[in-house]
Amino acid sequence: MFYSGPAISNLTHLPMPRLFLHLLGIFALTLLTQIGGIAWALALLFRRRLPAFAGLYLGLTVLAVWTAPLLGRSALSCFETGPLQMQSWVYCATNRNYAAPELWQVMQEAAATVEAAYPGTRTLVLDAGFPFLTGFPLLPHLSHDDGEKIDLAYYYADAAGDYYPGQTRSPLGYFAFEQGESNCPDHWLSLRWDLAWLQPLWKTYGLDPARNRILIETLVDDRRIGKIFVEPHLQESLGLSGSKIRFQGCRAARHDDHIHVQL
Repeated sequence: MFYSGPAISNLTHLPMPRLFLHLLGIFALTLLTQIGGIAWALALLFRRRLPAFAGLYLGLTVLAVWTAPLLGRSALSCFETGPLQMQSWVYCATNRNYAAPELWQVMQEAAATVEAAYPGTRTLVLDAGFPFLTGFPLLPHLSHDDGEKIDLAYYYADAAGDYYPGQTRSPLGYFAFEQGESNCPDHWLSLRWDLAWLQPLWKTYGLDPARNRILIETLVDDRRIGKIFVEPHLQESLGLSGSKIRFQGCRAARHDDHIHVQL
C-alpha cells in the first residue's frame, strides 16, 4: 500500500542508522546496476518495500530497453538465440548489456563470420555497458563508460579439441585465467588480480585456438575497431598480430579470461 502524505514526510525522520543503510543501499545499487538506486529510493514510499522495489526495478529495466536507443545505446537481449548471445542473464538483470549500435553491428558480423567458418559456434558477450550517461563507471572496469567497449568470452574445447558450445570455465565468464608467462611484477597498487584461490574451482577446459584466432583476426581487420586487449602470452600462443592488439598494462585487470574490444 502506498504511503499517505504524513507518512512520506516521516521518511526524513528515520533514525540515523536506518537512514545511513538506505543511502548505502541506494549508492551500492546505483554502482551495480545504474538504475537500481532509483528503484530503491522510490520503494521507500511504499509499506511493502521489497515487492515494490522488485516491481519498480523491473519496470525501470524494461523502460531502459526502450529509451536507451534514443540516447545512442541499445541492449542485446538475454533471449537472443543467434551466433551472438549474452553469456548470462545476470548481465541483463544488472543492465550491463548495452552498447552503441555500431558496436553491436560489429559484434553481430564478427560472430556470424566465426559461425560461418565453424557452424554451431556461439560468441558470448560478458560486460558491455550501462544504458545511460557517458562517463558513468561500470565497476570493476576502468573503462566501459561510453557504450564503445565490450568484453567477449573466449571459446573453449576439451582435450581432444572438440568445441564446447556456449560454455565458459567460470559461471560468469570472468576470473578463470589462462596461465602463462607474465612480465608484470607483483604490486599492491594494481587491479591485476590473480585470484589463485579461485582457480581450482573452475572447469578445466582449454582454449579453442582456431575459433579464438578467427574471431580476433576478424575484429582486427574491421576498420571500426580501435583496440583489442589480449594478454601477451595468449597473443603469442594463438599466433596473433596487428597494431590493434594491445596489452592493457600491469595496473589493469588480466585479459587472459576475456577479450576486451572497443571502437
